[in-house]
Amino acid sequence: MPRRHKEASEIMKQFWNKLGDRQKPLLLFGLATGVALVITVLTYGWIKQMAQSQSQARETQPVVVAAVDLTWGTSLTGDMVKVVPFLKETLPAGYFSDVSGVNGRTIIYPVKAGEPVFESKLAPTSVSAGGVAALVTPKKRAMAVKVDKVVGVSGFVHPGNRVDVLVTLSKSERANDPMTKIVLENILVLATGTDLEKTGKQEKPSQVDVITLEVTPEEGEKLALAATEGKLQLALRNFADTDNAQTRGTTIPGLLAAQAAPQAAPKAAAKPARVHRAPSSGFTVEVIRGSKVTETNFK
Repeated sequence: MPRRHKEASEIMKQFWNKLGDRQKPLLLFGLATGVALVITVLTYGWIKQMAQSQSQARETQPVVVAAVDLTWGTSLTGDMVKVVPFLKETLPAGYFSDVSGVNGRTIIYPVKAGEPVFESKLAPTSVSAGGVAALVTPKKRAMAVKVDKVVGVSGFVHPGNRVDVLVTLSKSERANDPMTKIVLENILVLATGTDLEKTGKQEKPSQVDVITLEVTPEEGEKLALAATEGKLQLALRNFADTDNAQTRGTTIPGLLAAQAAPQAAPKAAAKPARVHRAPSSGFTVEVIRGSKVTETNFK
């Protein structure tokens, strides 16, 4: 092997020596170009192979998403949704790949633009119409009450919020003894809207807020009676607050009553001086000052 290498080296030297001064640079340039071409081809093939493996590992899936913000109770149509590619490995169960799967279905939870439309956010297929009726829980009822902006917490009550309903009774037999009491707690707000109502001699109707609450039949009876016999007030609750407040209600005497402040203990009255009658020659006066007692004799 060493002899063959030596012979090859000698042949290369002879070949190099036979080349002219102009041919040597051209040979070196050709060799460099060939090496660069081989490296380029190998690198391109490696990059292409890596890209194909990554594309196979990160497979995408067409998913139906909302094209605009959708409020609950909306019946979906083709122009409200669109199909965009999502990474299949990041999608939970319940997505739709075709618009026909959600066409005509009713949204029961708000969906933001670009958010996938999942089966869990749609009403059952048996519900063919949208609106508040699609949102009502089975065995419950939707009941609307008219409120002004003060009663409606100045417009901060929105669908999905939960409120307490207070009533102030001041009519009929309670005219001289009004009372305020929480009658319903943790009530779901299904919808908020407006209604037009004429008041007094106004020619133009004034705008009145209407809030739709989800109640049981028993709660609906209480709400109807409270709206008829008294004045309603809504109290907005925190989403995490589900505790019930057991209250007795408030009356005017209870509102004005204040706990009497503890009175200071009265100071001990000064003991009167005791006068001792002395014999006719004089008398003695005994003076008590706290724990000190002194006597003074007078003739």
